[in-house]
Amino acid sequence: MEKRIYNFSAGPAILPEDVLKEAQENLFALPGVGMSILEISHRSKTFDKIITEAKQDLKSLLNINDDYELLFLQGGASLQFIMVALNLMPPKNKADYIVTGSWSKKAVKEAKKVGTVNIAATLESENFKRIPKQEELNLDPEASYVHFTTNNTIYGTEWHKEPEVGNVPLVCDASSDILHKKIDVTKYAFLYAGAQKNMGPSGVTLVIIRKDLLERSSDSLPTMLNYKTHVDNNSLYNTPNTFGIYIIGLVAKWLTKLGGLDAMHKINKEKAGILYQCIDASAGFYKGHAEKESRSLMNVTFNLATEELEKKLIAEATEAGFSGLKGHRSVGGLRASIYNAFPKKGVEDLVSFMKDFQNKND
Repeated sequence: MEKRIYNFSAGPAILPEDVLKEAQENLFALPGVGMSILEISHRSKTFDKIITEAKQDLKSLLNINDDYELLFLQGGASLQFIMVALNLMPPKNKADYIVTGSWSKKAVKEAKKVGTVNIAATLESENFKRIPKQEELNLDPEASYVHFTTNNTIYGTEWHKEPEVGNVPLVCDASSDILHKKIDVTKYAFLYAGAQKNMGPSGVTLVIIRKDLLERSSDSLPTMLNYKTHVDNNSLYNTPNTFGIYIIGLVAKWLTKLGGLDAMHKINKEKAGILYQCIDASAGFYKGHAEKESRSLMNVTFNLATEELEKKLIAEATEAGFSGLKGHRSVGGLRASIYNAFPKKGVEDLVSFMKDFQNKND
């Protein structure tokens, strides 16, 4: 088998090797089934067991109680931008949005097609280098919901505690840090997350919705854009991404075997700490984009003195087996995405490379 390189891509991102090996071993035929997961019917007893176990394992990992429904949808977080507004903004037709990056800006764009959007906070003038403080939030107590994005892949910032929003339902795009730590789901009315960062392959979106919010979903909505449709049909109204859900189930079991989300969070803090320590100790050779108190554990963004030096590092790193380090065009520089499945040794090897590069080019 070809040697695997270190994948720092922001997504689709690295998957656990144990999961890839199990999927590979059983891809031709699932044990006791005689067919591939790519071939079985989504209406079969085999797939019913797969989707049921995936939901149960995720509920266990996140300690989700019976007040919530869990869905596997398609269309990515981008489709959720409009579905959230269509389903949850009525009847008040106004909502608060906290803007911390490009994806929350896109969510605002879609929500404005449905109702009035109050920008509760935005730090775009600071190039999204930090998360807004609680006292900076201009919240409307009459809003239908407050929307925020937990982790910002492009800018390398992350909320380390939820914004306090009173009795207004809290809605969250957790696409790039879902499952990286244990959260109190009861603080949220609605969460959604694309799978391709921390949960599985692209093509599946996890939705966690508090049941009382389903009352807001009007029967006049298009069938596929109505959350009640998918709850009533157990995410099976149309053919779902069966393979993606299968992999999510394997990832959930991998996390459980690892020790759960508290154990995963400990590992994630160790990995990020190693890389941030290298940046901070470089005497300015490497400059982190995010302010320290807002730093992401998932996406480490940093720059060098010149664009030419950044291009040189990326080229040499790619040659050395470190893939996907080029930063987003919005901020340039470099971005190391070190999601759950990324190995600690890979971070250590990158730090060794970065120190060597600094010694040669400082």
